[in-house]
Amino acid sequence: MKALAIAGANIRRMVRDRSSFFFVFVLPLLLVLVLGAVYGGSFRPRLGVVAGDGSLAQSLVSGLEADGSFEVFPYSDVDKMVLAVERGDLEGGLDIPEDFDQLVQQHVEIGFTARDLQQQIQLQTGIDQVIAQQNAILRAAGFASSQGVASYSDAVSTAHAELANVERIDVQTQSVGQPYSFTQGGRFDLGAQSELVLFIFLTSLTGSAALIQSRTYGVSRRMLATPTRMGTILVGEALGRFGVAMIQGLFVVIGTWLLFRVNWGDPLATGLLLVTFSLVGAGAAMVMGSLFSNVAQASGIGILLGLGLAALGGCMVPLQVFEIFAPTMYHVAHITPHAWALEAFSKIVQLQGHVSNIIPDLAVLIGYAIVLLGAATWLLRRTLTRA
Repeated sequence: MKALAIAGANIRRMVRDRSSFFFVFVLPLLLVLVLGAVYGGSFRPRLGVVAGDGSLAQSLVSGLEADGSFEVFPYSDVDKMVLAVERGDLEGGLDIPEDFDQLVQQHVEIGFTARDLQQQIQLQTGIDQVIAQQNAILRAAGFASSQGVASYSDAVSTAHAELANVERIDVQTQSVGQPYSFTQGGRFDLGAQSELVLFIFLTSLTGSAALIQSRTYGVSRRMLATPTRMGTILVGEALGRFGVAMIQGLFVVIGTWLLFRVNWGDPLATGLLLVTFSLVGAGAAMVMGSLFSNVAQASGIGILLGLGLAALGGCMVPLQVFEIFAPTMYHVAHITPHAWALEAFSKIVQLQGHVSNIIPDLAVLIGYAIVLLGAATWLLRRTLTRA
């Protein structure tokens, strides 16, 4: 009972602290909302198009709309379209000349603008494909008219009609392994998983200041002066850190599920993963609280260490982004418990896995928890007896 009382006092201290309340409960949900709104879900870039009424110009617009790789928005004025690109309402704009149908027989230039290089490359790939398809028809029509077979307009119509009869090359593809989607199940899923892992560990590290405050204010000495065994104090402090991590984790899981319909997969597997990672966070917090004697020092290093390990472990950028996590860096990332937790969430959510699928990840996290809690118990016992 004494251990539970000590744990309850730590939890109440966290809840009553207004700054802790914001970082524990409000900020994680805000970040999930922002990440899901900006990066989540399937995204098609928006392309503005200014085009005349000619049949060839409208055929090009129809081809752009049918391509499916971007959303096409018609504009009547080039300046308005460019302004929309500058304001971020569009990712790019295409200016098809008013006399496109006449110029296309000789030489025609189409204006194109984009917000940045990345969006330019993304849009230009689809635009080039559509233009190349129309260009093939126009070249065929130009050749036919130059040979006197038909007029240019008639040759264009014939080429359009015959295009459907042209035999195409079929390419057969075969997928190997399980397909992986960052946003399978909802646009907020990936951000929720990353923020859950990041904040449980970060809050645990910064919350280690409570242990230092207990020693600074003499609370630890007064507890030792009572008929309370050292083991009870150690268990109570560990349960307090674990309780804070679990409360935040459950709040993020339930809150994102209710507000953003985040898919957390198998409840049992998610629950076990949450418990084991909270134990890791509790152990890390007790180690930090035992090593440092200054609250400001522990908080500063806790934030730096928490964010650094989160970035290395894949909380900022998914581990599956091979441009950043090359094979060597991918293996280095697994020195952090974050990487194991995120991979377990990937198996549960993206691959619809269950407890049996994440046993290796749980085993590694339990190993982290045993090592950290064991070291924290020894360090805190030594620190309290010296105080």
